Amino acid sequence: MNLAIFFDPLHEELTAASAASTTLANYATRFQDTTFPDWRAADLALIGLDEWRGSAAGAPAQHGADEVRRRFYQLQKGSGSIRLVDLGNLRPGLTLEDTYLRLREIIGTLLEHNTVPILLGGSHDLDYGQFLAYENLDRAVSFATIDSQVDMAEHDTAAPEAAHLRRILMHEPSFLFNFAQLAHQQYLVAADVLAALEKLHFETLRLGQVRDDIRQAEPLLRQADFVSFDVAALRWNDAPAYYPANPFGLTNEEAAKLAWYAGHNDQLTSFGLYGYRPCYDQHGLAASTLATMLWYFVEGYYHRRGETDFQSRRFIRYAVGLPGSPAKLVFYKAKRTEKWWLEVESLANSEVKRIVPCSYEDYFKAAQGDLPNRWILTQALLG
Repeated sequence: MNLAIFFDPLHEELTAASAASTTLANYATRFQDTTFPDWRAADLALIGLDEWRGSAAGAPAQHGADEVRRRFYQLQKGSGSIRLVDLGNLRPGLTLEDTYLRLREIIGTLLEHNTVPILLGGSHDLDYGQFLAYENLDRAVSFATIDSQVDMAEHDTAAPEAAHLRRILMHEPSFLFNFAQLAHQQYLVAADVLAALEKLHFETLRLGQVRDDIRQAEPLLRQADFVSFDVAALRWNDAPAYYPANPFGLTNEEAAKLAWYAGHNDQLTSFGLYGYRPCYDQHGLAASTLATMLWYFVEGYYHRRGETDFQSRRFIRYAVGLPGSPAKLVFYKAKRTEKWWLEVESLANSEVKRIVPCSYEDYFKAAQGDLPNRWILTQALLG
């Protein structure tokens, strides 16, 4: 497939090599003039988005992805080799729906070749196109959203960016196994919305819980096939890039940590960073924050350990006896990273089982004779 027909090349200033030979500008292959990068040989592919028809606020005057690129390519390359291409900026479709379908086709093609797309810019509803790219896989998928609100508006006049999550969860035919909502602020979310997620057996982790112990977010991100991050999840002081301004939210350090978790996830195959409006970012602070988040995502990717063979010597297997049903739970711990997984066997059909990420606290709770909540939720999803 000729992906070049969907993209505009980058401006010359964004493709020039840096004077410092150790920066990312000298290692990423970027779309310039008529030379389209060889994405089939790349591990990661950056895609700039400037589609705002799904936003009630309209489009900003500047191209947000380019503003982030300026700072990203001046960062130092991390440890080890890197195979990163920048495909340029996506040409929006004739309609917003056309853009969703265009993203579906492009991301789906990249997934087929094991190239991880990194989506940068545009309104948060573009993750619907990101989601659609997974429809043709022969398995159910999981994803996580990081946002200050839960975008499940029901009224007909709601902008797509306020209702995209509902559209994803209600999509037919359903190919969704699990969903996790992270870093929302409870005073911004209606109680019935959170109740609906609970009824669907999906996991939520509000901002205060992330703040108390950010490690709680790691298993939720480790289970995701893709992650979408709205810049509005960041507090305004760390990322003045959205409206209306919010003094509460994730710090830039916490956001970078979550980006690392996402990149380090062996299962994750695409990452979207949406909502950046440079018109509010007078000093480029938000652009620097997002560029650093991308850096941590890339570093996380290149520190993946390929921890998927639970029968190998890389894992320690723990069997925990329980007084009721089930009579036993099986946990796996990676020797190198000390990450934990939990095996959940369907009570309705013993041939159906799934190994899901969990935490040491889940293991500890089981050792005390209690069923971890993650087992209960996964059991409900297995049906």
